[in-house]
This record gives sequence, structure tokens and C-alpha cells, in this order.
Amino acid sequence: MEGDVSIIMTDNEKKLLEHAYEEVEKKRNTTKMDPYRQVFHLMPPTGLLNDPNGWIKWKGTYHLFFQWYPYDTSHGPKYWGHYSSNDLVTWKEEPIALAPSEWYEKNGCYSGSAVDNNGVLTLIYTGNVKDEEDRRDSYQCVATSTDGTHFTKLGPVIDSLPDGYTAHFRDPKVWKKGELWYMVLGAQTVEEKGRVVLYSSANLTEWDFKGAIAGAGIGGIVDFGYMWECPDLFSLDSKDVLIISPQGLEQEGIHYQNKFQAGYFIGEADLDNVIFHHGDFAELDHGFEFYAPQTTMDDEGRRILTAWMGVPEQDEETQPTVTNGWLHCLTIPRELRIHEGRLWQTPVKELQKLRHNQESIKETLSANELLVFDDLAGPAMEFMLTGLEEIKGIFEWTFRNEARLIFNGGTHLLTLERRNTRTHLTEQRHVRLDSLKYLHVFMDASSLEIFINGGEAVMSARYFPSEKDTSLTMKTNEKVTVSLDKWVLS
Repeated sequence: MEGDVSIIMTDNEKKLLEHAYEEVEKKRNTTKMDPYRQVFHLMPPTGLLNDPNGWIKWKGTYHLFFQWYPYDTSHGPKYWGHYSSNDLVTWKEEPIALAPSEWYEKNGCYSGSAVDNNGVLTLIYTGNVKDEEDRRDSYQCVATSTDGTHFTKLGPVIDSLPDGYTAHFRDPKVWKKGELWYMVLGAQTVEEKGRVVLYSSANLTEWDFKGAIAGAGIGGIVDFGYMWECPDLFSLDSKDVLIISPQGLEQEGIHYQNKFQAGYFIGEADLDNVIFHHGDFAELDHGFEFYAPQTTMDDEGRRILTAWMGVPEQDEETQPTVTNGWLHCLTIPRELRIHEGRLWQTPVKELQKLRHNQESIKETLSANELLVFDDLAGPAMEFMLTGLEEIKGIFEWTFRNEARLIFNGGTHLLTLERRNTRTHLTEQRHVRLDSLKYLHVFMDASSLEIFINGGEAVMSARYFPSEKDTSLTMKTNEKVTVSLDKWVLS
């Protein structure tokens, strides 16, 4: 990685960037040797990646920033890493966009968003500050760029908290409607209730607090987590959608099984009166790793989402990539639409450019017969499986002997199963379906993203199979004829 640190910046910022580049280059070769490095998912060059940030298409190029601690696989003071792409398939590693160099961000340049302000790429993010006793202050900050690569920090634009809120006040998502800019922030009340608050501005630097637009005590929600992170409010298909990552939800049957969740409300937002009338909360992903999603709208009018394929405090330190100095990745970009009152997610069409060596197979499985596909031609594959509508019993699909999909036609329950990296015991996640029509699977060296019934539901997971095991097997307890299309992805 090469970084131009000759632009105007403070001495401390220059020093931090130079040190980060040196450390990354020292470790890059070790990281590259890891067999679990992904083929087509975005990962950190070294160190730890988490939330996607600043997701935007600006002047014809997609820019995707991410929370990054380049030195280690722990959650240290966060930088903003940066990738760019012209097609959502081939990505370029850009110089570090933000380093925690100034007093208002010394413990991390936390999550935020990006907007185009009259041709200027503008980042709005949270500066995190902690004192010797671990007490926190939060500042909402701005940085600008005219070339999309090098950023000038303007400092805090919101430097105080509204009454009744703690310093857990972060992750600004900004957009423009009419003549005004709007910002939603994830927040926590002093009673430790999660909320989303709304600000407005005429110029991106002077902001007016409008109030809480969603959260505990609003819109019929009594108690729903102690902190709401990474809010994203946007219009889609004549509705308004609020995406949040609530912390502190208790498991309810097959729901909310991860340490922290990510999901959405659909309704109507009245920004003038700070009211969001909405339906029930729904999870965005029913797998093991999915958090802090962020969306953008591109030139085609598509609403595209990506997320961190990880969860805070959930078995991070036991993932085997830690040994080789890196941790976590992002999901593939997903296009959103509203269908039958729910958000549906589908892989963006550009990913078809990754496809090579298509094979189409039609097989009839007899009861309790094991169908083995042992020539996958590599760890990165795409599968489309159809012919599942007639399943009344149990159907199983195993990936490299490390993860398994199980559909029970009697209970309509689809289960994703894998081995836990900490306990080494089997663990499961579930989604209930009216019917199972087809499965669309993206398999990378250490991840699975499973799109169900054309986007009705998604299950994402990291998994860590043996490098030598490329097997794929299917089994059912009844006679079933299935059709499988598969591609090598590169």
C-alpha cells in the first residue's frame, strides 16, 4: 500500500499514517499465505475489519470505507480503510482515509457515512475519545476530499450531547432531501434505552437537534435493547426503511440468536414532525455473522447494502485467521427491494462477471442416498439449486464437511449448521419458510452467503473447512430430483 502523506495534514496524522503503512507492509506477506483468505469478498490487508462506512457511488466510482485496526486482530483505535471499484467486482485498495490523529478522535475514527456536497466527497463520522478512567466523549466530525483519495479534516460539527443521552452517540448516516441535509445517529438514553435521533442542517456544518425518531418509548416500542447502532434511514418502493443494529435483545425462539442483531422497520417517516410510523422489527440475515449494514443508492437508482460479516464480541478471538494476522470480511453487495411488506435481498448482477466454467447437473436422489460432488475446482463457487418444492421430508446439503443446510419439509424450517471455532461443537441458526423453492449460494474460502427463494431470506456465515476438503454432498430421506448450476468464481 502506498500513501501520499505529502498533502496538508498535522504532524501527528502524518506520523500515524506512515507507521500504519510500514506495519501493514511488514505483515502483508504472512496474511496472504492464509488459506482462508477470501477470493471475492473484501477483507483487511492485515489486522481487524468491522463496520462498512462511507458507502457511496461518487463521480462514477464506488467508494467503500471500513472500520479498521491495521496493527492487530483486536479492537484498537479505529482507522478508515478504503476500497474503490468501477463495477462492484474488481476493487482497488486505496490509501487510508482517516487515522485517529486529533484530540477529538484519539481513540478511534468511528463509523459514519459519505455524501456528495456539490462535487466534494464529504465524510461524516464519530470521533471517539476516552479518558484515563475509560469515560467516553463522542464528537460528530467532517472530512472532505476533492480527489476521492486524500481527506482534509474539518473537526467536530456536533460537539455536545442533547439532554438525556449518554456518550454512546455515534454512527451518523447523512442524506439530502430538498434543501436540507438530515442525519440519523445511534444513541443511548441515560436510562440505557436504544434510540435513533434526528438532526437537520442547511450546510453540513451547523446542525439542529430535532429529537428521537425511533426507539424505546416511541411508536409503541417499550423495551428493545440498550443501544441502537449504525442507523440508516432511506426511501424504497414508496416506503421508508430504518435499518438498525440493536444491542441487548434477548433470544426469542429462533430469533435474535447472535450476540447482537441487525434488522429493519418499514413504515412512513415524517421528518418535519420527527415521527416514524412503522411495523415490526425484522432481522436482515438469519445466519451467524452479519452486523452494522450500510446502504447507498447508485446511479441506476438501486439501493445496495453491504455489511460486516462478523458480530462484536462473538468468538472473534478464536477464528483461525487470527494466527495469520487478519480478521473478518464484508458481505457481497446486495440489492434491496420491498416485496410483500418485507425487505428482499439479491446479489448485485455485476457479480456474474466472476463466473467461469459453468456446469449444469440434474440428479434424482433416492431415499437415504448420499450424492457426492468432489470436484469443485476451488474454494470459491456459486451454486443455484432448484427442484426443492416437492420436499416433504428432510433434505441436507453439506459444504466441505464443515457446514450444512438442513430443510425439514414438515416443519418448514431451514437450518444452517457449522462448527463453533471456540467450543468446536455444532451450532445452528434457523429461518422458517412457507416453502423452499430454490437456493442461491456464494461459497468463498471461509464464508457462505445463502440467498433463499430469490431473496426472501439470507443466511451468512464464516466457516473454516480443511483446505484439502472440496467435497459437496446432498442427502434426502425421500426421492427428489434436483437441478444444480455451479460456477467457479475468480
